[in-house]
Amino acid sequence: MLTVYSVSWCPHCKKTVRFLTDNHIDFIYKDVEKQPGHIVRQVIDANGGHDWVVPTLEYNGQWRPGKRFDEDELKTDLKNWGIQI
Repeated sequence: MLTVYSVSWCPHCKKTVRFLTDNHIDFIYKDVEKQPGHIVRQVIDANGGHDWVVPTLEYNGQWRPGKRFDEDELKTDLKNWGIQI
């Protein structure tokens, strides 16, 4: 299952969630600010080890670091994971 690590106030997170919802892609939403320390550490590690960046995505142990919303790039990354759009 795709997991989206996000925060409610992030515009790129909102666009990512809207894209996934509009394209009927199942995902779990997790607010980074409400996660236990070990989860936050995983998100930080996925983003280079200095701080968390959102939206960070995880699918079957593969991580996509947080970045600005770009529909084409997100589509490509999801397809590379085998997620049908």
